[in-house]
Amino acid sequence: MIVYTIALVIIITYLLLIGLLIYGFDKVADFKLQDLPAKAKFSIVIPFRNEAKNIPSLLASISKLNYPKVLFELIFVDDDSEDTSVSIIEKYLKTTGQNYDIRVIKNIRTSHSPKKDAITSAIKVSKFDWILTTDADCILPAYWLDTFDECIQTRHPNSMVAPVTYHGDNSFFNRFQILDMLSLQGATLGGFGIHKPFMCNGANFAYLKSEFTSVGGFDGNSDIASGDDIFLLEKFLKKNTKKVHYLKSQNAIVTTNPAQNRTDLIHQRVRWASKTSRYHNWFATGAGITVFLGNLMCLALIPAVIFESIPFKAALALFIIKFSIDFLLLFKTSRFFKQETLLLSYLFSSLLYPFFSVYIVLLSLFKSYEWKGRTFKK
Repeated sequence: MIVYTIALVIIITYLLLIGLLIYGFDKVADFKLQDLPAKAKFSIVIPFRNEAKNIPSLLASISKLNYPKVLFELIFVDDDSEDTSVSIIEKYLKTTGQNYDIRVIKNIRTSHSPKKDAITSAIKVSKFDWILTTDADCILPAYWLDTFDECIQTRHPNSMVAPVTYHGDNSFFNRFQILDMLSLQGATLGGFGIHKPFMCNGANFAYLKSEFTSVGGFDGNSDIASGDDIFLLEKFLKKNTKKVHYLKSQNAIVTTNPAQNRTDLIHQRVRWASKTSRYHNWFATGAGITVFLGNLMCLALIPAVIFESIPFKAALALFIIKFSIDFLLLFKTSRFFKQETLLLSYLFSSLLYPFFSVYIVLLSLFKSYEWKGRTFKK
């Protein structure tokens, strides 16, 4: 009876959290382009290390940007690449890229976080007021800058969080990752909708250079390799929550590559999970604990049923409740990202996910991880 009561309390808490995020998801209004004259000037910062296979696709998407070329610059920050990444960009500059303001600079390392150093290095030499960060393995939509610009003109934010999803083939491995990403994006949107923002993604993140400077940049968390987005978001929220906006527009969706194999996926998720202990946002911490306990409960139901601590029907009911509320959030998110067909994989993914999620959390407590060919200790 005690085991059942604990499981029931966990699932009710989980249900309330995801239900709240679903409510918040619907509260964030879609942003519609109005075809306003372009005004904002952007410094687009792209850190990279050994991205030779991805940079051509990024450059191709940059060539298709609809925004006036005089209103943005691109700053590629080379973080000691050992492949042909730099030469690919230089070749692009000599041909198609001549009409763009593009620079390649070297990363100036001052901390334990290469990416934060890269962004800081770029901001120091940037020309324009708005900093917009993305990654070298991303593909940018044609009206990406137009959407940010019109949000700036109509809503007057100091920083903007925008949507990110994965592209790739239709293998189950990729579909599993995309569904995982969609769940994170749904939670991000939901957090903004209930005025409790707690997540963002550095692959699509914009902020005023003056705001970055006023909050001290990455000072205070430069000893953590990742978190160039979340910790900066926390600082912006602390300074002025009302000036941090979510850009809910399909014209602003940036797509990126999923992990290529199981080892890369584990290292990536461990890297993401490793920063959670440093959150200062109580809602983020509470949400993380609740999600972990919800997944742990799903695993605990198996021995609980075997040892008859919980009746099978009760355990099944608890799982179905979690399955259903997760599905509703994913349904709304996948519809926004136009990736509804992925829901066909949801049943099998939902059975695997608790094992994967709990494994990653436990691993992140003790294990170091690899990122861009470097090892980072916990």
